[in-house]
Amino acid sequence: MKQPAAEMERLREEIRRHDRLYHVEAAPEIKDREYDRLVTRLIELEATHPELVTPDSPTRKVGGAPLPGFKSVRHARSMQSLDNTYNEAELCAFDERVRKVLGDPPDPIRYLVEPKIDGVAVNLAFEDGIFTLGTTRGDGVSGDDITQNLRTIRALPLKLKKVPLPVGDTTIGRFEARGEAYLTREGFSAMNARAEAEGERSFVNPRNATAGTLKSLDPSIPASRPLRILTYHVVDARERHGVRRQSEILEVLRKAGLPVNRAESASGIEAVIEIVRTWESRRFELPFEVDGLVIKVDELLQQEDLGSTSKAPRWAIAFKYPAEEAITRLERIVCQVGRTGVVTPVAHLTPVFVSGSTVGRATLHNADEVERLDVREGDWVAVEKGGEVIPKVTRVLLDRREGELPKFRMPETCPSCDGPLVREEGEVAWRCIRLDCPAQVEGRLLHFAGRGAMKIEGLGEKIVAALLAAKLVHDVADLYDLTVDQLVPLGRMGEKSATNLMASIEESKTRGLSRLLFAIGIRQVGTRAADLLARHFGSIGALIAADEGALTDVEEIGPKVAHEIRRFVSDERNRTIFDRLRQAGVVMEEARRSVADGPLVGKTIVVTGRLTRFTRAGIQEAIASNGGRAADSISKKTDYLVVGEEAGSKLARAESLKVAILTELEFLDLISGQTGKSGN
Repeated sequence: MKQPAAEMERLREEIRRHDRLYHVEAAPEIKDREYDRLVTRLIELEATHPELVTPDSPTRKVGGAPLPGFKSVRHARSMQSLDNTYNEAELCAFDERVRKVLGDPPDPIRYLVEPKIDGVAVNLAFEDGIFTLGTTRGDGVSGDDITQNLRTIRALPLKLKKVPLPVGDTTIGRFEARGEAYLTREGFSAMNARAEAEGERSFVNPRNATAGTLKSLDPSIPASRPLRILTYHVVDARERHGVRRQSEILEVLRKAGLPVNRAESASGIEAVIEIVRTWESRRFELPFEVDGLVIKVDELLQQEDLGSTSKAPRWAIAFKYPAEEAITRLERIVCQVGRTGVVTPVAHLTPVFVSGSTVGRATLHNADEVERLDVREGDWVAVEKGGEVIPKVTRVLLDRREGELPKFRMPETCPSCDGPLVREEGEVAWRCIRLDCPAQVEGRLLHFAGRGAMKIEGLGEKIVAALLAAKLVHDVADLYDLTVDQLVPLGRMGEKSATNLMASIEESKTRGLSRLLFAIGIRQVGTRAADLLARHFGSIGALIAADEGALTDVEEIGPKVAHEIRRFVSDERNRTIFDRLRQAGVVMEEARRSVADGPLVGKTIVVTGRLTRFTRAGIQEAIASNGGRAADSISKKTDYLVVGEEAGSKLARAESLKVAILTELEFLDLISGQTGKSGN
């Protein structure tokens, strides 16, 4: 037994070394065939001696079985974003703020300047040197567990090297690193070329491709894609490990075997500005997409003194370079139909490389924007991304217009179903009002299955596309007629996955009227309006019977929303869908409970940040109507903190007191009985 154990350990170490040489240091020593022989030999030995397989083995990087879904994990420390700056004057102002808080020290502040990778932020947790958990940033408080997908990244070691630290070393206890997963330009181009060759849709840019890959439920997908990773931060580096500087953090990460971002030291803001000027052109020499630089105070003790705002550290800032612009010809304008029926003009362009990817389409937003730009088919136009996921046309080169090109006119009928297009008074959008419009079905299904709606786990874009291609669904009611036998033949849908999806569809029947009203997609009816309507009318029958006057009697429901509701529920096709949902067993009533029976009885709830699903008065009313007490400040007696965007100091206070923290969606789940999350 000693001989295979020794050979397996030797192979593991050798493969790890070659992984690092190839993926991190770009200095391979052997050819691919020789590397493959090493991996094949290790796989053979592990198959013969499964009791000798270790969790950090390089063979564990291959894609495994499909995941049932992503588990939400709360970060030990919140993952904040960075404030942005766009010119040298703003950099100087940042330095002045830093110096003021630090008491205007006599010496220049020591900064570290790092390229800002345009990727996806991730948190990596190691226990006794072994990679155990990887998560996305999420909402900053909690992220998705994507450990299995991150394990497929060749540059990410599953076992850290032992590096002595002022307190312990990297292989003792918990060690958390943060970094950025990304794709190189070359890797992104190869991915898209392969997708196009296989008849699949290509990605818009490397960041989107990275995010989509990491959120794939099939680990074989990230395993087949050339994802990379760079690390730049260690959680609680000074308090837990005794590290004193950001520059030392990078050195610790590098010695531990983790790929690190490059960095340059700068003494004072003038030196930072020189580096910024140098990198304006140098950034295009890097193999990955960079949209700016990150400037950090190097001393960790100074970082602690500077602290953070509600959403960003005061000791770091991002410098963003101006958006890159490209000139190309607009070949034609095509109108596409979205989930809510909005018809959007899209520019189809002669492909042009801009900001790290080849662009062939760009949004024109709406008919008014086309008119403002006076853009016409055949024009030469300027295109930029400017931080947007979708490229946009910013101007027309009128001096290059050739002759009298015809003006663009919005179509009179829907490009998808040939139904009439309408434009409400005071609005810019043209809409198709047919709910059976094929172009809207996919979006409506995805919305219906969403977490804030009917919460059908596993019903994502690929499954919905497969269902539509197989003509198994034409509207949301068809979901409840599906069977396991129909699902299994769909691409990548095994019997277990099909059974899990059917169980989730069955469970969704119990969500209640409030969630159903939001899920069904009535225009201008969000989660708050749906909840108010459900509690006021109690059943779908009573809602359908209500006229606009009765609807406006509901708190916060105005005439425009009432009009949209009446137009929706008066449509015979929509009523048919409601009837079919009822026949399938979907709950069409809202349980009327007394405050004494509410899920928040005896609980104290504090709310912080900017809410997107409630008004401040609305969430306080929801707390009260479910038996809870809304408070203004955090204390040991607080049961829940509900956090919106840009959460303030209350979040840090709640974390220190170990108060249960909820997002708005988690709060909605709690009051609708969909979660068992509890307080202290």
